[in-house]
Amino acid sequence: MKITISSKTLSHLFILFLAFYFSTPISEACHRNDKAALLDFKNKITSDPSNLLKSWTSSSDCCTTWEGVACDSSGRVVNVSRPGLFSGDDFITDTYMSGSLSPSLGNLSFLRFLDLSNLKELTGPLPPELGRLWHLTHIFLDANKLNGSIPTTFRRLVRLQKLYLDGNYLSGVLHSTVIESLTSLSELGLSGNQFSGSLPSSIGKLVLLTKLDAHGNKISGSIPPGIGKLKSLKYFDLSDNEITGSLPSSLGGLSDLVQLYLNHNQITGSIPPSISGLSSLQFWRMSENRITSGIPAAIGKLSKLQRLILENNKLTGKLPSTIGNLTSLTEIFFSNNYFTGKIPSSIGKIQNLQTLDLSRNLLSGSVPPQIANLRQLQTVDLSFNPLKLVSIPTWFAKMNLFKLVLAGTGIAGELPGWLGSSPVAVLDLSSNALTGKLPHWIGNMTNLSFLNLSNNGFHSAVPVEFKNLSLLMDLDLHSNNFTGHLKTILTKSVRDPLGRFNSIDLSGNMFMGPIDESIGEKPSMSSIKSLILSYNPLGGSIPKSLGKLRELRVVELVGNGISGAIPAELGGAEELETIKLSRNKLSGGIPDKVLNLDKLQEFDVSQNQLSGRIPPHKAKIPPTAFMDNPGLCGSPLPPCKNS
Repeated sequence: MKITISSKTLSHLFILFLAFYFSTPISEACHRNDKAALLDFKNKITSDPSNLLKSWTSSSDCCTTWEGVACDSSGRVVNVSRPGLFSGDDFITDTYMSGSLSPSLGNLSFLRFLDLSNLKELTGPLPPELGRLWHLTHIFLDANKLNGSIPTTFRRLVRLQKLYLDGNYLSGVLHSTVIESLTSLSELGLSGNQFSGSLPSSIGKLVLLTKLDAHGNKISGSIPPGIGKLKSLKYFDLSDNEITGSLPSSLGGLSDLVQLYLNHNQITGSIPPSISGLSSLQFWRMSENRITSGIPAAIGKLSKLQRLILENNKLTGKLPSTIGNLTSLTEIFFSNNYFTGKIPSSIGKIQNLQTLDLSRNLLSGSVPPQIANLRQLQTVDLSFNPLKLVSIPTWFAKMNLFKLVLAGTGIAGELPGWLGSSPVAVLDLSSNALTGKLPHWIGNMTNLSFLNLSNNGFHSAVPVEFKNLSLLMDLDLHSNNFTGHLKTILTKSVRDPLGRFNSIDLSGNMFMGPIDESIGEKPSMSSIKSLILSYNPLGGSIPKSLGKLRELRVVELVGNGISGAIPAELGGAEELETIKLSRNKLSGGIPDKVLNLDKLQEFDVSQNQLSGRIPPHKAKIPPTAFMDNPGLCGSPLPPCKNS
């Protein structure tokens, strides 16, 4: 999540200032050239449902009666502001206009401020004629459907301070001659377009730039070293592009930089020690790249850093102990790298830390007990590291955690009793060597909303106290040896509006059936999206009431010994995308309504006793999904004999 100060909010305050400034008596009526230009712009608008341009008539004065237009004392238009999103003291309006930008706008030769942002349906190119407006200081054309490239004539806009073109369909390269000419720019917004090519080295000439946002494009090449000349830069976002190469050491020269987002690129090489110069940095996201080597010890000098996200890279080596100097940090995300060695005890000094995610690395050794000193800590994820914990450290009992994830960390034996009084809401202890019974005190963990104990060795029935988990929404117990009936789980209590199941995976156990015929009417099941019960000896039949689960997207009942027919009522679950019913004893035909669910993508009834013609269907389902049903025929299987 990016935290930004809205430049658009500030710009709209500037609009109010202009409105006040130009509310002084105007000695001259609207200039005829300006009026003609604006009427031509209106003529190119094909739809204006909120009548933003209603007051723009040929019989009235554009300086005194046209909404969104302001003039100077000589009657020349200096401000045109008709955004699609605006507010007053007691209202917010969100509207649109359809049409294109008239080249005649280029005749507004005294125009300083142009805001046609958030109109959503403006199409066509940026008129090259806008390059004639050398008085322009602000252009806001973001959140439309404009296409084409930035005209080279924009190089003449030497007074331009803010340029926002975000959220359009603009493409082409960023011309160096244009970029290097805009030396008055303080804010540049190009995000959410289709710009390609490299970021020109001439960007280094925009020394007044405080914000550079070009995320969500197709920009390639490396970050130019000249970026280090932008000493006023506070916000820098090139995320979601195709940036390659390594980080330039000059990046460390951006001492005013507060937010740096370079995630989702193809950046390689190491993090340069020069990052110690980023003394104002608060938010840094470098995730989803190919960064190698270790984190330099110099990172400890970033004393204002609050969020550090380096997950999904190829970082190696030990975590530097200097990380403990980052006392302003609230979030650390280092997952899915190749970090080795022990978790540094200095992490226990980061008193403001709320999230610690070191999952999916090669960390080993004991977990430092100093972590228990972090009273603000809400989330700990150390999963899938070769920590060989054997047991969960008892000092975790002292912590007020919301989320504890220790999957695949070598925990063995029974669940520790202190969990019964833990306030934890998200607990994942999957892929360990836990054994024994699921304890009765599990029912005391009433804050639980997510529980994953899959891939362990539990071998008991689920205790009746499980019904007390009235906030539980996601349950994964797959690949254990649980026994008993499903009823205890499916009839658990609900604490409205929470506590209704979102997902259940009980596959690969020894649960007994049959599935309750009224499963689709249970309060706990009314919002379920994924129900996976495969490979349990359930027997019985498929309940018709499953069709009442209006949000169900996935149902998997593979290898359950289920017999009887596939109920046509299952077609009532209109959100279904995946239906897997293979390796059972199902008989009869395949209901047309089920096979023709609008959102169906995956369907498998192989290895049953089904018969009859396969109903014609739109979904692309392979023949293997119908195999080993001797009585089935019709596409994609061989034709029926009586056809």
